Amino acid sequence: MTLTPPLLLALMLGLMGAQATVDLRTAAAMAAGLCKTRPTDLVFIVDSSRSVRPSEFEQVKVFLAKVIEGLDVGPNATRVGVVNYASRVKNELSLKTHRTKAALVKAVTKVEPLSTGTMTGLAIQFALNVAFSENEGARAKSPDISKVAIIVTDGRPQDNVKEVAQRARDAGIEIFAIGVGRVDMSTLKQMASEPLDEHVDYVESYSVIEKLTKKFQEAFCACSNTATDVVFLIDGSKSVRPENFELVKKWINQIVDKLDVSDSKAHVGLVQYSSLVRQEFPLGRHNNKKDLKEAVKKMAYMERGTMTGQALRYLTDKSFSVGHGARPGVSKVGIVFTDGRSQDYIGEAAKKAKEMGFKMYAVGVGNAVEDELKEIASEPTREHYFYTADFKAMTQIAKKLQINICQEDDPCECDSLVKFQKKIEEALQALTKKLESMSKRIALLENKIV
Repeated sequence: MTLTPPLLLALMLGLMGAQATVDLRTAAAMAAGLCKTRPTDLVFIVDSSRSVRPSEFEQVKVFLAKVIEGLDVGPNATRVGVVNYASRVKNELSLKTHRTKAALVKAVTKVEPLSTGTMTGLAIQFALNVAFSENEGARAKSPDISKVAIIVTDGRPQDNVKEVAQRARDAGIEIFAIGVGRVDMSTLKQMASEPLDEHVDYVESYSVIEKLTKKFQEAFCACSNTATDVVFLIDGSKSVRPENFELVKKWINQIVDKLDVSDSKAHVGLVQYSSLVRQEFPLGRHNNKKDLKEAVKKMAYMERGTMTGQALRYLTDKSFSVGHGARPGVSKVGIVFTDGRSQDYIGEAAKKAKEMGFKMYAVGVGNAVEDELKEIASEPTREHYFYTADFKAMTQIAKKLQINICQEDDPCECDSLVKFQKKIEEALQALTKKLESMSKRIALLENKIV
């Protein structure tokens, strides 16, 4: 008979007694544990106008509860608030009201629809002024704390949303807009953050809104448990220009802000190139964010040409070598930034980087050649290359990269399974000792009987 994992677990629970049962159940809970999320102040803004039938509003509450179930809820993790609106706005749950997942889910089930008009702009204004205020439990603005609003609506608003949504985004609030049924799609696009394809969702009815649950659980998933070596390869050619080079440095530090930089987690290296290649600092030299960001700010602009192929060869041959601070067995991520066509051949070096197992991101601005970016980027290409015409729009690319830096499909799940495996191994060792003790006792009894 094959001992499947559930059967093996059941057998062990039976053999090991009450305390061991508790230990193993704890381990199993850890294995099933949901992903650790980035610290976030999250506010749901929910339309309960008369067009939303009571049964449909119940489905919205199920959606909210399932998203909450996938979050790492707590005072120092994710805080959740709920704003209910129709012709008026009601603050159902503030960010300071409930600090546990169970309490939040229970409170969500008690929210009742208001069943009047659809003043979406008023609701966004309320969220900006009240729901995201420190008095209501929001944390002070910090690069380490995400501010997120998820708007769920099924109709055309009776007031203006464009300007107030812009003010909210300018205040650092990332807005997701979910439309249901006969919703006005242009309004969703006016409210949502860029890129719109990641922040606007549509479902044909409330009965299928639950299918968006996984997307939002993944959107908030952090991969701080993963050790990663990250090297930035930065184009410092003369076409970038000094004022834009300063924006590039700010963009690098935006990404650094979202990494868990430490001796055991993320290490970051920086290489600049033009006609030549210059290592600004190797992996492992700066293992805290403050020193790392200061070193990035001090990077001097090289100017001259654009030898991207030469820079990629430096990355594969040196940057990710042990001699330059890389750690054996740790995930390797290369982030290449350029604003123009390479003056040398990139194909061979780009191919080698991917063959060596490096996850490669390619970021292009202005006159960057998209075919070259795609050649550098890992598969699937659409997730690993980014282009924008304007240096000032690089902030949005940083937001996308901060999530996709994760190396595992689900690094948090992987971490939970490792812990689970360790618990099982410890339990097995305890079981072995108990069995040895029982064998000795049985042997003594046999001797007495003889």
